[in-house]
Amino acid sequence: MFKKVLLISCIFTGTVFYAQQNAVGSWWIYFGNKQLSERWNIHHEAQYRAYNFLDDLEQLLIRGGVGYNLTPNNNNLLLGYGFIHNENYLTGADRKSEFNEHRLYAQFITRQQFSRIHLQHRYRFEQRFMPGEIRYRFRYFLAANLPLNNAVLTDNTYYLSAYNEIFIHTDRSVFDRNRTYLGIGYRINSNVRVEAAYLNQSISRKARNQINIATFVNF
Repeated sequence: MFKKVLLISCIFTGTVFYAQQNAVGSWWIYFGNKQLSERWNIHHEAQYRAYNFLDDLEQLLIRGGVGYNLTPNNNNLLLGYGFIHNENYLTGADRKSEFNEHRLYAQFITRQQFSRIHLQHRYRFEQRFMPGEIRYRFRYFLAANLPLNNAVLTDNTYYLSAYNEIFIHTDRSVFDRNRTYLGIGYRINSNVRVEAAYLNQSISRKARNQINIATFVNF
């Protein structure tokens, strides 16, 4: 167990060092899920997104919601709210523009398994309340996890994690952004797993690379 934890620590340390040396942005993420019953759950998360390693805030995101499983342990429908504080650099300047966004969203998640590959589909619709305007956006997220040292994704399992998510406007030019993610994770037990990953986010003609460090907790 000690060797496994040490290996994950080395991966994280190497990832952080890479981010510092190359001024790659970093996202530090906590995802939590509280199962109230077989059908009902509460989702909550916090994300700290920085332009550099930690000291240059880009976005702070707090999100939560109440979900209901249409079938036992699967096909989850969730309604939620998000608060997002943004600090974006103005084009060609060192100054930032700061603003807050309030977001209502509805999503549907369904899961599948093909041999050793675990798939997740997430369909999300957002109503975004921003200073002086309201925007609407649809998101489709497809993720896959592949266990490495065990046949299934059980306790003490390393796994590869990948996803792609596309964002589409419903009230303006269609394409908003696309995210592509590739990383390695470790499931400690049924309640906790961690991931370190590379993420590329494309927005119109611009792209930015991020290092993601995420913790997932069920309780």
